[in-house]
Amino acid sequence: MRTISLISLAFALHPIHVSVTDMVFDEKERELEITMRIFTDDLELSIRNARKEADLDLLNPGKGRTTEALVKDYVMQRFSVALDGKKHPLRFLGIEVETDAVVCYIQAPDVKRWRNLEVTNSVITETYDDQSNLVHLTVQGKVRSYRLTRSQVSGKFLRSDY
Repeated sequence: MRTISLISLAFALHPIHVSVTDMVFDEKERELEITMRIFTDDLELSIRNARKEADLDLLNPGKGRTTEALVKDYVMQRFSVALDGKKHPLRFLGIEVETDAVVCYIQAPDVKRWRNLEVTNSVITETYDDQSNLVHLTVQGKVRSYRLTRSQVSGKFLRSDY
C-alpha cells in the first residue's frame, strides 16, 4: 500500500506530458484518418506561449475567436505527414473537447501508393522537455508506433513493415 502511495505522489509531483496520435490508412478510401489526443492544460499553455497571451483561456477564448481555430492554427504548424519524402496536404476536420483532453480530427486525402510515410509531431515539445508524442500507424490491421520527443520529432514508417 505504501508503494502505491509513493508512486501516486511521484506522479503528482511530476506530471506526465504526452499526446497520442492514431493514424489509420484506409486503402479503400485512399486516405489517412488521423485522431490526435492532447491534454487540454498542456495545449492551452503551449498556445498561450506561442501567441504570447498570458491570459488566454482555450475553452473560452473570447475576442471573436474559437477554440477550434486556435487549436487548428497551433497543431497544423507542428504536425505533418510526408509520403516518399514529399509533404502531403492535410485537412483539419475539427475538434472535440473531452474531460481532460482535446481530440483533433485530421485527414490526409488522396493517399496513393507509398514506400515510406514520415510523420512529424512537435506538439507541446517547445513547452515541456519531457513531452512524448506517441504516434500509431495502422495499415491492414497491423500497428507500428513511434515515441516522438523534443530531440526526435519525426519518425518514418516503411510500407514493407505491414
